[in-house]
Amino acid sequence: MSAAAISPNLFEAARLGDAEAIARLLETTQPDIRRYARATCRSSADAEDATQEALWILFRHVGTIRSLLALSAWLFSVVRRECLRLARRAGLVPAVDGVEAEAALLLRREADLRLDVAAAFEALPPHYRDVALMRDVKEMTIEEIAAALGATRQTVKARLHRARALMREYLTR
Repeated sequence: MSAAAISPNLFEAARLGDAEAIARLLETTQPDIRRYARATCRSSADAEDATQEALWILFRHVGTIRSLLALSAWLFSVVRRECLRLARRAGLVPAVDGVEAEAALLLRREADLRLDVAAAFEALPPHYRDVALMRDVKEMTIEEIAAALGATRQTVKARLHRARALMREYLTR
């Protein structure tokens, strides 16, 4: 998706809940979402279903997307997951358990995995995202995170555990 087609002002207004901006954002992203779904899904019917689901998810979650640069990766991962879900439902792709799903992550191309991990971070609620970024990206200690957030060690550890569980779920769906 071309981020150039979406102005930062339009994205920010949509993120803040402006109904007209959300409608324009959906209209602007729809052709790219449909094109990617057609290339990714097994049939045109699945591509249409995946497109509609991606637009619905964008409508519901636009306020949680932190930056315009993350939008396209996030949307494409939504479409990819939806195409996979539709293929599983049709019995074309076997459902995998958690261990197999995590192993399948290692088989992905590094560039795709990086985009998916970035999208997983973006999908986290802010209080989980902050803790996960501080610990796993900035490599801060639990004590340093607790001091930075004004929280207890137990709170930080609980949020980190939940953030990692949510990311694992996001990445293995």
